[in-house]
Amino acid sequence: MEIQKIWFDENSIFLRTKQGVEQSLPLKWFPKLENASVIEKENYELSPFGIHWESIDEDLSFEGFFEFKASEKQRT
Repeated sequence: MEIQKIWFDENSIFLRTKQGVEQSLPLKWFPKLENASVIEKENYELSPFGIHWESIDEDLSFEGFFEFKASEKQRT
């Protein structure tokens, strides 16, 4: 999976793939990100598997991010 863009608003983190798929998750599920400064949030590294924020010691996998949204949609 290739990520084209990562961005935040006050309440969520958003990902867009190069294929155009967009998903978001609430920041309240990730307290380290929720409490991070804008600079800390923007200071991430991408790997083939996910996103890493070294300064706040947080990692999110792309697979988990998109699978969780899919499972949430199935429940509703």
